[in-house]
Amino acid sequence: MNDPLVLLADALRAEGGLLADALVATDGGDALATRTASGPRAVAAPGEYALVLAAVREGYLLHYDEGRVVRPDDPDLALLGGDRLFALGLSRLAQLGDVDAVRTLADLISRCAQARAEGDVAGAETAWIAAAAAVGGQPGA
Repeated sequence: MNDPLVLLADALRAEGGLLADALVATDGGDALATRTASGPRAVAAPGEYALVLAAVREGYLLHYDEGRVVRPDDPDLALLGGDRLFALGLSRLAQLGDVDAVRTLADLISRCAQARAEGDVAGAETAWIAAAAAVGGQPGA
């Protein structure tokens, strides 16, 4: 499986548009997406699961000006781009037919927004770790 951030950049490049224009070089590596892709739920499509989690995580990070592979100059584009990446990840997961994982990530997006609004960055990160495990179908999730 390729690096999840490379998969994401390739998918955005293929789509073209403003997000593709805002791509930057990355050192790569997305431990959470890699963890998701290694779970039993992802065995049939590990690259897709890695891309899904990388896209949703990038969308979340863009909302806080912390993008890893997408860094638009315009803060409004960052917000819209974050929403677009949420949609990209969730729609690809829905195409895989994994409704439970879609629900997990939708709940994660909501929990993280609430945590960040309350200044609880650590709580948001804890939620990400649990969701990455759950989407991959790993024990203890």
